Amino acid sequence: MQTRNKVFDDLSQLMTNAMGVAQGARSEAETAVKGMMDRWLADRDFVTREEFDAVRAMAQKAREENEALKARIAALEGGGKG
Repeated sequence: MQTRNKVFDDLSQLMTNAMGVAQGARSEAETAVKGMMDRWLADRDFVTREEFDAVRAMAQKAREENEALKARIAALEGGGKG
């Protein structure tokens, strides 16, 4: 009976060690995949949301300034005729 318990203890220890190795391998694989994805995204020159929002705000401001200048030119041209 003592030998049987020893076998189960050894088997239990082997399974525990295997689980630890599997968890370590999983962690390493996740890190590797994340690194590959980060490099892939960086190579694609994607912009961040913050960068996109900043450029959109600049474009909106430029459109508004353009409209104001058009109105001013129209007023100056209209005021000069007559």
